[in-house]
Amino acid sequence: MTEMSSRSPSAERGDHYSVQYDRLDDEPLSVAVADAVATFRNKDVTELEPLHYSINADSLERLFEPRANGLRSGGSVTFEYSNCLVTVTADGEIRVDSS
Repeated sequence: MTEMSSRSPSAERGDHYSVQYDRLDDEPLSVAVADAVATFRNKDVTELEPLHYSINADSLERLFEPRANGLRSGGSVTFEYSNCLVTVTADGEIRVDSS
């Protein structure tokens, strides 16, 4: 995976993959999630099923988008996507585990 300036270095441990997402970046969170899963599964993102088959991507974006009073400080969402368990946290971590 090509690391972008909006992400910190990733951690890969065989059974899971983790990357830090910058919530103030212009890249949609849904794109970052798909990229993380593709990297974990060693596939091109175009080989994955569409993310919206697993979760409403617009709702995912709104859940963690910056608010008028700042960034959400807590919470997470976990869902299955492309035979993986994906957890997105309010602090910007995207973690992909084997399901």
